Amino acid sequence: MPVKILFVCLGNICRSPLAEAIFQHKIKELGLEVDIRSQSCGTANYHIGDMPDPRTIRNAFKNGIHINHVGRQLTPTDLDDFDFVLAMDQSNLDNIKQLPSAKANLHKISLMRNYDPSGSGLDVPDPYYGNEKDFQEVFDILNRSIDSFIDSLSRR
Repeated sequence: MPVKILFVCLGNICRSPLAEAIFQHKIKELGLEVDIRSQSCGTANYHIGDMPDPRTIRNAFKNGIHINHVGRQLTPTDLDDFDFVLAMDQSNLDNIKQLPSAKANLHKISLMRNYDPSGSGLDVPDPYYGNEKDFQEVFDILNRSIDSFIDSLSRR
């Protein structure tokens, strides 16, 4: 059985699909795509069926990452189905913990930046109302956090 990772933000068009794409790129480079799988979703239903924000796609492309994603909403069964559920911020972490299945799965749920060597416990800022600089900042945060997360997986 592969290890399954779920990246979660609010709308699933900026942070979480970028995290998923960066993670998949790195896992593929390591030859682990059979052993480790990932998806992303949002806690809100704003963008179900939508492509990621065009600025997210542009930023990913600029950084050598390809995004192939369609937005979806977090479901109660996701917490049972995934081995790790990584929230982009405290608000979405709180929303995840409201699901009926959360209590039994608290050990799987954490903040993405708990793996960030430069900002453990902080939020990944939402770049939606920002500019290109904000999207690059999010990329940089996710890139280093995902490196650290992959390192933690390899030590398991």
